[in-house]
Amino acid sequence: MSKKRALISVSDKSGLIGFAKFLEEKNYELISTGGTFKHLKDAGLHPIQIDEVTEFPEMLDGRVHGGLLAVRNSDEHMKTVHEHGIGLIDMVIVNLYPFFENANADISLDEKVEFIDIGGPSMLRSGAKNFNAVTVITDVEDYEKVQQEISETGDTTMETRRKLAGKLFNLTSAYDGAISKMLLDEAYPQYLNASYKKVSDLRYGENPHQSAAYYASTTENGAMKDFEILGGKELSFNNLRDMDLCWKVVNEFKEEMACCAVKHSTPCGVAVGSSALETYTKTFECDPVSIFGGIIGMNFKVDAATAEELNKTFLEIVMAPDFDADALEILRKKKNLRIIKIKNPVSDQQTWVKIDGGILVQDNDNQFSDKIETVTVFKPSAEQEKALLFAQRVVKYVKSNAIVVSNGIQALGIGGGQVNRIWATQHAVERAKEKFSGDLVLASDAFFPFRDVVDFCAKEGIKAIIQPGGSMRDEESIEAANEHGIPMMFTGMRHFLH
Repeated sequence: MSKKRALISVSDKSGLIGFAKFLEEKNYELISTGGTFKHLKDAGLHPIQIDEVTEFPEMLDGRVHGGLLAVRNSDEHMKTVHEHGIGLIDMVIVNLYPFFENANADISLDEKVEFIDIGGPSMLRSGAKNFNAVTVITDVEDYEKVQQEISETGDTTMETRRKLAGKLFNLTSAYDGAISKMLLDEAYPQYLNASYKKVSDLRYGENPHQSAAYYASTTENGAMKDFEILGGKELSFNNLRDMDLCWKVVNEFKEEMACCAVKHSTPCGVAVGSSALETYTKTFECDPVSIFGGIIGMNFKVDAATAEELNKTFLEIVMAPDFDADALEILRKKKNLRIIKIKNPVSDQQTWVKIDGGILVQDNDNQFSDKIETVTVFKPSAEQEKALLFAQRVVKYVKSNAIVVSNGIQALGIGGGQVNRIWATQHAVERAKEKFSGDLVLASDAFFPFRDVVDFCAKEGIKAIIQPGGSMRDEESIEAANEHGIPMMFTGMRHFLH
């Protein structure tokens, strides 16, 4: 039986010796180089150096990797192979240099460039293009399947070779995308490359009939990338979306203890406080009904007293940067409660929205106006201004049309996703007044198209308003605020979230 050839050059050597021994037993000649050659030799195998078989001229219709790319059923190609004594290569086992692992490392650009693999992708792509005859393996997880097929039939199947080739091109497209992103450093390059690696399949998507998976970026860090699951069942599609929003809200309050409750991708409670228990309790009070089955995010360490309070309500997720040992013990009594430790800060720079046949890309809404001005005769008090700025930080995360009513330490009324602003205002104000009888302020994500919002606020006792301005009827809203004695501030910056 003529020998087959396997070209091997790997950085991840796990499982390699056992697989290589199997190949030798099945009459494969092992071709290798460098550290892989030594690794195989030290294990008692019989590899040959790659430079003994690669010195040949360009040929085969420009196919420089003749041993890989030669078309086995082409008389012309096989004649050329014969004439030049080229040994055909039937299998390529190559890992790429660990560029993904070093793209975000705290090292210089020159050091990162050294992790860009050239030879590996070239050999793999040559073999993958000729999948009719060549098996390419880039993932140690595929050794077992290939070994099983060779044991059963003497070779890999066409279906497996094709899938492994597809897997290779999937990998190199992400690899090249990550390199391109680093070198170009452009927000909107000519071609939009996405480099993400699958973390896990999900049970389903937004609804049970939709399939879904979770992917993590290979080029960016982020809070939703390296979190740690400390307890509870596996995360769902909706869990991950809600977690992302929830963590972004509490990170708006870096100088204060903040807590946020999210239900169906919408904040249903946000509060700041001076202790863990107080901050969570205030958040719960914002909407004790909607919080049921929701998720909680806190930008502080969770203690035992707070954990006891959390366990009084059915929650899907509790997430925080840290947990006391006692708090963990208490929370783990709820077997299905997902306990998430967040390790990274928010780092997203862009938002991508898929539309049918295309994708929209924009900078994240991560700014607040530094040109806030009072446009009414009446000026807000220092306490009112602080409350307005609190409400403005929350309203940015509510679906448009968005209104948040607050007392300055709690978001007591949240109205979002309405098709007109007056309905959102009515909902938010009514909800807030059900729970709180003191002074309230209101924030809007966009301008008031008519004065009806101001008139309604006056009727319901709202004490101050903040909005972007920019309507053709701004003067009518300002006039209404002056008539009612309500201070109103303009930010000049809209915060739509569709």
